[in-house]
Amino acid sequence: MDEIDKEKYFKSISKLDSIFRDISSNVTEISKWRCPYKNVSDRCTAKFGCRNQKRTDVLNDLFLCIGSDNLDYRSAWDS
Repeated sequence: MDEIDKEKYFKSISKLDSIFRDISSNVTEISKWRCPYKNVSDRCTAKFGCRNQKRTDVLNDLFLCIGSDNLDYRSAWDS
């Protein structure tokens, strides 16, 4: 088995850490104004009822999220 280049390994880990920190920062900012259960297609992925779910007639289809993106949802998820 080949010897692991520790310097290259730690450099790679550091780069991944930087990438995930950027992703995490973006998620934190988006969560300040957008429901975390709304996907990119404005569909609700929550496994519970919500008054912002517009019911559809299609079986096994995600409900349309009609919630406002101007609301601060953070207090709803704090416990």
